[in-house]
Amino acid sequence: MEHIFNIFWLFVMIVALQPILRKRMLESARRGLLAKIESKRDSRVIIMVHRQETMGLLGFPVVRYIDIEDSEEVLRAINMTDPEVPIDFVIHTPGGLAIAALQIARALKKHRGKVTVFIPHMAMSGGTLIALAADEIVMSPHAVLGPVDPQIGEYPAASLLKLTRDKPIDKIDDRTLIYADIATKAIDQLRENIEELLEGNYPPDKVKEIARLLSEGLWTHDYPITYEKAKEIGLHVRSDIPHEFLELISLYPQPVKHYPTVEYIPVPRYRGKTRST
Repeated sequence: MEHIFNIFWLFVMIVALQPILRKRMLESARRGLLAKIESKRDSRVIIMVHRQETMGLLGFPVVRYIDIEDSEEVLRAINMTDPEVPIDFVIHTPGGLAIAALQIARALKKHRGKVTVFIPHMAMSGGTLIALAADEIVMSPHAVLGPVDPQIGEYPAASLLKLTRDKPIDKIDDRTLIYADIATKAIDQLRENIEELLEGNYPPDKVKEIARLLSEGLWTHDYPITYEKAKEIGLHVRSDIPHEFLELISLYPQPVKHYPTVEYIPVPRYRGKTRST
C-alpha cells in the first residue's frame, strides 16, 4: 500500500512540474534560436509578440497589446545595441497604445544601422506604425498590416468628422462635437507622425500619399493590408521571409500563463561580436 501511495505522489509531482518544465524548454529554445539568427545575420534580434492569454485560475481571456512596458523594454534593447549593428524586429500584434508604438517607431527610425521589420502573421494598427519606421518590411506571403487611423473612444475619428459634415450642427449634441474636435487633431497629428517615420525612405509625394491613405479612415480599422496591397500603396515590402523567423514565432504558442511580450538576449550587441556584461 505504501508503495502505491509513493507512486501516486510521484505522479502528482510530475504532473505539477510539467507546465514549468515545458515553459523552461520553450524559453531555452527561443533563446537558442534568437542567438542563432543574430549570429547568422550579425544583427540584434528583438521580438514582440502579443497573444490572447488566460488570467490565473479564473480562466478569463485577456488580449494583450502594445503598452508602455513594451516600449520601455524595446528602447532598453535598442540602447544596448551598437548604433551600427542592424536591428531585426519581429512583430506579431493586434495593435495597442499609439504613444507606446510611436516611441518604439521613433527609436527604430533613429537607429543608424539598417532596421528590418519581420511580420510572420500580422502587425495591425500600432504594429503597422512601428513597421513604417523600418528601412525594409519583410512579410510572409499571407501576413497583414492594418490602417493606423485614430479611434476616439469607440468611434473612428474619420466617421466622427463625416457626421459633422453630413448632419446640421444644431442637430449634433455637444459631446459629439467635442469628439469631432479631438478627431480632427488626432488625424492631423497621426498623419504628421507617419510622414516623420517615412521621411528619407520615400519620395516626398509618396510620403504624403501613404500617410493620407493610412491615417484618414479610407478603410475600416481592422482592414487587412496584404503584401500585395502594401506593395500597391508603395511601401518597401518583401515577401521572402526567412524560415528562421517563422520558426521563431512558432515558439510563442497561445499561452495559459503570462509570457514576456518583448524578448532579446540582454547583453550589449556589437558588429561581429557580443560583449557580456
